[in-house]
Amino acid sequence: MLMLISPAKTLDFDTPAHTAQYSQPDFLDESKVLIKELRALAPQDISALMKISDKLGTLNYQRFADWQTPFAPDNAKQAVLAFRGDVYTGLDADSMSDDDLAFAQQHLRILSGLYGLLRPLDLIQPYRLEMGTKFANARGKNLYEFWGNDITEAINAQLKEAGPLVVNLASNEYFGAVKPKALNAEMVTPVFKDFKNGKYKIISFYAKKARGLMSAYIIKNRITDAEQLKTFDVDGYYFSPEESSDSEWVFLRDEPA
Repeated sequence: MLMLISPAKTLDFDTPAHTAQYSQPDFLDESKVLIKELRALAPQDISALMKISDKLGTLNYQRFADWQTPFAPDNAKQAVLAFRGDVYTGLDADSMSDDDLAFAQQHLRILSGLYGLLRPLDLIQPYRLEMGTKFANARGKNLYEFWGNDITEAINAQLKEAGPLVVNLASNEYFGAVKPKALNAEMVTPVFKDFKNGKYKIISFYAKKARGLMSAYIIKNRITDAEQLKTFDVDGYYFSPEESSDSEWVFLRDEPA
């Protein structure tokens, strides 16, 4: 089983990592290509491209300028501990033991606009480059064209060890970099709905956190079988067979925890 999640815009490189274990991203050569092209942009160009403030444009201009290899614990941080935000609040990797992180390293993958496909303990340096950014580059008009089949092929290669199941807990923006029909695996997409105004609906904040909660549930319970996902019951969620299809499994919650 491989779980796929999205990265986060919010980063934390100040809190020391609670593990000494780390690995290197597989696609650093591709990241270098993107960084070289991103360095050609002025701060105002970055602000316009990413639709962010001048302050954030300047911050990311400096990040791209400072980005350098080789990555080591003194200039980079493990991805799952560096990303913050709703998904990572649910995941709560800071509370994971070394054994938990070892299982996550085998079964959790983070999709990234700059790094392609990350394992949890892969070192990263600060960046902002969302997958949906329409950044024209040497390989095409956007990041989906830049990454092409690379991410899908990497997932397929890793499924040989992890087992033939993909649990898609990523956003549509990031999962768009994967070619589902080319995956050599069964795929399940969990959907989380909360009861509001008389009906169940996807509420973005809660759904993002729930993706992290399910990832943590899988990791801490060492789940490798699809059917076991249906036992997920954290924070009041429960599996709804009536709402679900073969590939889209719906989890409902009657009241936020």
